[in-house]
Amino acid sequence: MKVNYWQNDEEYLTYVSALLETEEVKRLDQFVQHHYSTRLEHSIHVSYTSYKLAKLLRGNARATARAGLLHDMFYYDWRDTKFESGSHAYMHPRIALKNAEKITTISLLEADIIVKHMWGATIAPPKYKESFIVTFVDKYWAIKEAITPIRQRVSTAFRYSFNN
Repeated sequence: MKVNYWQNDEEYLTYVSALLETEEVKRLDQFVQHHYSTRLEHSIHVSYTSYKLAKLLRGNARATARAGLLHDMFYYDWRDTKFESGSHAYMHPRIALKNAEKITTISLLEADIIVKHMWGATIAPPKYKESFIVTFVDKYWAIKEAITPIRQRVSTAFRYSFNN
């Protein structure tokens, strides 16, 4: 799933390249996110897709790209780590926001995008259209990343059954 189509988008890169160069963001590549992608791959997918939708819907493309990239900036395996003060769905956006604030200035819009991206699994709804965009794009990529290898195996098996 290492499609780097986003690397040819100069406008997008002006928004996220400095963030992508930080050790904190690079470190996300060390964590598996949805079984078959790293957290960095997932974050880039969410960021770029959300950025494109924000442009289409006349939203704040810069804030959407940046917050989409930083929305899962946490450094633990969410399958193993448990919290006393809330679920992973509630806690990780808040942890991501704190981590993001350590490397860059975060606007109120970006903060809402990061904290509210788990809406549906959490109660507080997004305040801005950009927050809704990232919320839904995050769900799309989570499903796509998790089922892609399964889809590929089914497709291979299907082709094999017709060639024999």
